[in-house]
Amino acid sequence: MSRSWRRDGGAGRLVAASMVIAMLAACGGEDRSGAETTPAASRIVNTPAQIAQESADDYDDNRSGLITGKTLKRWKDNWLQERPAGIKGNLVIFQISKGPAGAEFIKADNETVFSYQENAWQEERSNGVIKTPGMVLSGAQIDALLRRYGVNPSEDLIVCAPGTGSASNAMIQGRCWYTLRYWGVAADHLAVLNGGNQYLASSEGGWSATDFAATASPVTNKYAGSVRDLKEDNTALQATLEDVINVLPLEDGNRSTDGIFLWDARSLDQFSAGELLESGAPPEGYNYTSSFQNGGSRQGHPRGALQLQYTNVLVNGGADGRYKSKAEIKAYFDGEVDAAGKGFRDGTLQPVGSGNAYQPGDVVYTYCETAVRAAITTVASAVILGHPTRLYDGSMIEWNSLSYIADKNGNFILPAKSVWRTDVLSFFKPGVQAQIAPRNDASTTPYVVNAGAEHADEAILADKAYARANDPVDDGGSTGGATTGGSTTGGSSPPPNPCGG
Repeated sequence: MSRSWRRDGGAGRLVAASMVIAMLAACGGEDRSGAETTPAASRIVNTPAQIAQESADDYDDNRSGLITGKTLKRWKDNWLQERPAGIKGNLVIFQISKGPAGAEFIKADNETVFSYQENAWQEERSNGVIKTPGMVLSGAQIDALLRRYGVNPSEDLIVCAPGTGSASNAMIQGRCWYTLRYWGVAADHLAVLNGGNQYLASSEGGWSATDFAATASPVTNKYAGSVRDLKEDNTALQATLEDVINVLPLEDGNRSTDGIFLWDARSLDQFSAGELLESGAPPEGYNYTSSFQNGGSRQGHPRGALQLQYTNVLVNGGADGRYKSKAEIKAYFDGEVDAAGKGFRDGTLQPVGSGNAYQPGDVVYTYCETAVRAAITTVASAVILGHPTRLYDGSMIEWNSLSYIADKNGNFILPAKSVWRTDVLSFFKPGVQAQIAPRNDASTTPYVVNAGAEHADEAILADKAYARANDPVDDGGSTGGATTGGSTTGGSSPPPNPCGG
C-alpha cells in the first residue's frame, strides 16, 4: 500500500496516512501524473517494472543489460555482421577511465565502432526544495554529450564500460546506464560491460593486446540524435525526495507487506550512525561522527530501510569491475547471508533472515550518500535481477541536510515547521555543531532553495517538458482535460499511467 503525506503546520511534521489507490501500488509513490498533460501517443510512459530488464543466468547470453567481454569482443570485431537484431546504428563504448598500460582503450575501427572516455554523468540541480551537487544530467547536458560524440540513441547500441575496473569506476559506469535509461534509451540499445580492461586483458578475460588501443576514438562533434527523438519516458527510474517520503512506513521496522524495498547501499557505520561497523562492534571510544560525509547535520537512515553495502554485489569488492553472479545477488534478496555473514540488515542491525528481504512485486528504492554507490545497486536490482527499481538521486547528502538542526554558524537548516523535515522520518544521531556545514548558502551545494515548496519534482517536470518539446500537441480530449497551473481541469477520469514519474 502506498502512502501519501499531508501538512500539519502546528506540528511541523510530515504525517503518513494510508492511500487506497490501487493503481499506485506498483509505483510506490504519490500520483503526480495529474500535474501534466497526457504524453503524446508516440511516447510511452514506463513504470519501474517496465524499465527493468532481467539478466540471463549466464551473463554471456545477454545482448543488452549486463554483457561480458566475450560478447563485446564478438561485436567490435565484426559489428555489421554481429550486431543484435533491431540495431541499425553504430557500437559506441563510453569508458569511464583509461585502462591500464597496454589496455588503455577498447579498440575501435572509428567507422562503425567507437570508443570514448566520458565520466561526466552528474550535474548540480534543484528539485524545488534543495539543490544537490550530483543529480541526473538535464536535457541540455545529455543532448550536448550525444552531440559531442555523434551518438544517435535511437539507432546506436551504447556500452557503459569502466575502463580500469574498480568499485569507483563501476559507480560512474552505473550512472552512465542510469542517465541514458532515464532519458529514454531503449533497453536493447544499452549495455553495461562486466569487467574492466585489466580483467579483459587477463587470461580469464580472453582478450589480447590487439584488442586495445592507446588512444580513444577521435571526437566527431557532429549532430546525430537527441533524447527528444526517443519514444520512452523513463523518468520513473528516479525517485524524488517526495517519492521517498511517501513510501516510508510509520515506524523503523522491516515491513514485508507494503510493496516497498528500501535499500541503503552505504556501510553499516553510516546506516547505524556508528552503532555497528562493517567490521563488527565499534571499538571502545569509537567516534560515531567519523562516518559523516559532506559536513552533514546527522547520520543514520530513513525509517524502514534495509542495509547491504554496495561492495557485496561486486566480485572481490569491485577490484576488477565485475558483478557477482545473478544467483549470488538473488540470494541476498532472498534474505540469505553469504560466507562472510553479509546480508540485508534492518534497523535492529541484525540480518533479516531467509525470506524476509525482497518480496515478489516490491519496488526497490536505493540510495547512498550521493547516488554513486547506489548506481551499482541499481544495476544489480534493475539490470541483473529485473526488479522494479528507483534510484533516489538526491540520496543522503540531500536527506540528512533537511533537518531542524543548527549549523556551525548557529543557523537552523530548516524551520521547525517546514514540511520537508526528514529528521522526523529517520533514525539518526546529530553531528557536532562546529562541523555541520551551512545549507543556506547559495555559493555551495547542497543548499535549501525553498523550505516551503509545494513539491519536490521540479527537475523531473523540467526533464519531461524538455523531452516532449517536439511531441505532437495533445488536446487532452480523451483524458478529461488539459493542465493549468499544476492541476487538472475538467473531467475526472484517472491518468492512463499513474507510474509516470
